[in-house]
Amino acid sequence: MTKHILEADSIYLEFGTHTVLSDIYVRADTGKVTGFLGRNGSGKSSLMRIIFGSLKGNFQSVRFNKNYQECLLKVPDTIRYLPQKTFIPKQLSIAQICNLFQVSFNDIVNEFPIFEKYQHQKLGALSGGEIRLFETITILISKVKFVLLDEPFSYIMPLHIDQLKKIINKEKHNKGIIITDHLYKHIMEITDELYLIRDGKSFTISTNDDLLKHGYILE
Repeated sequence: MTKHILEADSIYLEFGTHTVLSDIYVRADTGKVTGFLGRNGSGKSSLMRIIFGSLKGNFQSVRFNKNYQECLLKVPDTIRYLPQKTFIPKQLSIAQICNLFQVSFNDIVNEFPIFEKYQHQKLGALSGGEIRLFETITILISKVKFVLLDEPFSYIMPLHIDQLKKIINKEKHNKGIIITDHLYKHIMEITDELYLIRDGKSFTISTNDDLLKHGYILE
């Protein structure tokens, strides 16, 4: 696999008089899982959207292989983003979605056989949890260089979380994965690099003790 580097540097974002991000540097590499942790409202999702290109910071430097990118989502075959909320129109058929994202339905079913019965149906036929799982696996196995996963474990049963973690560990050999979730123990378990977003800044995290020191978790 050719190595690729994705960096977000000097990110500054404010909404009105509220500064969300002020001094951020994060780096993600293909072959690794990079995690973001932080409390609600710390700016994790905003940072992901700035990296992806769907949100413009007041100031930002997003670089792909050391080259500045004004809007990474416009660079073909480079990045895909799973937002926190359902984003694929429910009137699309499963076949249309697989075609749109250029993923194999058989690959999805191999990982999650529960979807086999929906092959000829629309996304809206799935339950809320199944939709979330289907969107997550679709983004995760996409043939791009980086994927951003924002709260992928939300509304998903523990058995499926365990399977997703196995797929993440497998897929990181094909791409770089950036992930955030409030279920921080899962994030600690699967990440190779980890950042805490706090007070607008990014901090490198190595152990639980680092999270204690920054007040993210309690004794």
